[in-house]
Amino acid sequence: MTMWGAVLIGCAACFVLKAAGYVVPARWLEGRVVSRVTTLLPVALLAALVAVQSFTTDGRLVLDARLAAVVVAVVLLSLRANFVVVVLAAAVVAAALRAVGWVA
Repeated sequence: MTMWGAVLIGCAACFVLKAAGYVVPARWLEGRVVSRVTTLLPVALLAALVAVQSFTTDGRLVLDARLAAVVVAVVLLSLRANFVVVVLAAAVVAAALRAVGWVA
């Protein structure tokens, strides 16, 4: 199978899955457990993505400048800083640490 074939099959599968969401009976989605899971699922997926992208390289755990940048971002977000300020501060911290030799 070529790359384009895999891309087209993936696109079709995503389209079918999205379309299936419109035909699911509403009563299936109104339950307390399902409502709680669908509310928290995006948070869990985003947290997993951040963890994998921030703390791993080539399938192994790596603690480097990215960790410091994430810590700075978490602290600033907990202080309710503007999102642009959070991103810029994290980038500056990571760049500064890499400049002094703490690289990934």
